[in-house]
Amino acid sequence: MSKDLKITKGVNIPIKGKAEQLIGNADNAKVYAIKPTDFPGLFPKLHVREGDEVKAGDPLIYSKDDDRIQWTSPVSGEVIEIQRGDKRKMLAVKILADKEISYRAFPVEDPNSLDREAVVKRLIESGCWPFLRQRPYGTVASPDDTPKSIFISCVNTAPLGADQDFVVHGQAKLFQTGIDAIRKLTDGKVHLTVTGMSTPSEVYAKTKGVEIHKIHGPHPAGNVGYHIHKIDPIVRNGEIVWTLNPQDVIIIGRLFAEGKFDATRIIAFGGPEVKNPRYYRGLLGMQITPLLKDQVENENVRYISGNPLTGSRIDKDGFLGYYDQEFSVLEEGNQPEFFGWIKPGGNKFSISRSVFTWVFPKKELSLDTNMHGEERAFVVTGEYEKVFPFDIFPVQLLKSIMIEDVEQMEKLGIYELVEEDMALCEVVCTSKIPVQETLRQGLDLAKQELG
Repeated sequence: MSKDLKITKGVNIPIKGKAEQLIGNADNAKVYAIKPTDFPGLFPKLHVREGDEVKAGDPLIYSKDDDRIQWTSPVSGEVIEIQRGDKRKMLAVKILADKEISYRAFPVEDPNSLDREAVVKRLIESGCWPFLRQRPYGTVASPDDTPKSIFISCVNTAPLGADQDFVVHGQAKLFQTGIDAIRKLTDGKVHLTVTGMSTPSEVYAKTKGVEIHKIHGPHPAGNVGYHIHKIDPIVRNGEIVWTLNPQDVIIIGRLFAEGKFDATRIIAFGGPEVKNPRYYRGLLGMQITPLLKDQVENENVRYISGNPLTGSRIDKDGFLGYYDQEFSVLEEGNQPEFFGWIKPGGNKFSISRSVFTWVFPKKELSLDTNMHGEERAFVVTGEYEKVFPFDIFPVQLLKSIMIEDVEQMEKLGIYELVEEDMALCEVVCTSKIPVQETLRQGLDLAKQELG
């Protein structure tokens, strides 16, 4: 039975530079990369060496813990670098792309005619399997598990987030094919959450074989973790729910309908420092350099793969993250500020009335990355609870993580959360605690201790 969810605890951060609903023209990226750092808990092993030639869909790396799970190349070309960091940690596998992409061929089949084992095999060998992530822990799903349900959030309420209706426009047939494949993976329901603030896309409304729920309210209303919490919560160790993005459903649909791993996505490019924020057509793992041409003049900026709340900082010649559908540019907050936090200012964001922006709540702000303070004593202020809609005590959970009390972490609901679910807590935190980083440490510890 479908549910309408209305969220009251949360807040929309009005950052200037949201992408206009136009598909812009940009040169194709010349270099692409798969970054093992995008996958928590992954111990990667190489399938290739520098100098190897690959096609789109050929394996590049695989998981040491489960060699069935592999990541394949989004393009054809030459492996030009295996980038490593401290202690030879693998940071990226880079491919110099051919001018015209050639694809590894997979059978064209109707997923409705296949059993679960055949669908799993096809997703694994093509490299589509890592699109499936599990709760708890926010890691790549295991092929040995059968989730009690699968959630696909078709709502993006994050600041500068890609419009999930716009990015799937005109791709209803591929989306349905992807859903037909995904339905084979669970004995439970496939839940599709759509916006209740306006009329959702026909791509979602006409999808068969799913249960559709309408979501109302401010961020984090679009977070799939909130939907799981309200519709099919994880209440005990051993329960598993899988999640994936709408555009990844289309990539899976394209695999079965066209017989190729075509990782094309529509990317939202925006932020206060971008001249003409809009959408661009690109491929998973693309280098961002072509998008920056004549768009960013300020040199003192931060490039973010993803949205400003949960994205990862990358270099000017960096690469889009594996799961990211946005690329954002904000000014660095490294300039001294006269009177600091005492100055009320007209270009600051706060959920309190300590700055004057509350007078014009819909005014878009040219925010930078300044934290306006440093980490200090972790005190109870009640700020978290204003933006955290889960029936979980956030401060108590974070403190249990800090003291590594695994039993208490489990009781306080860590199974239902990943970093994005507590990102707003980090924004409003008076104590400047690195909330998302702390939560990830807790998730890694819980997985290690509880499995």
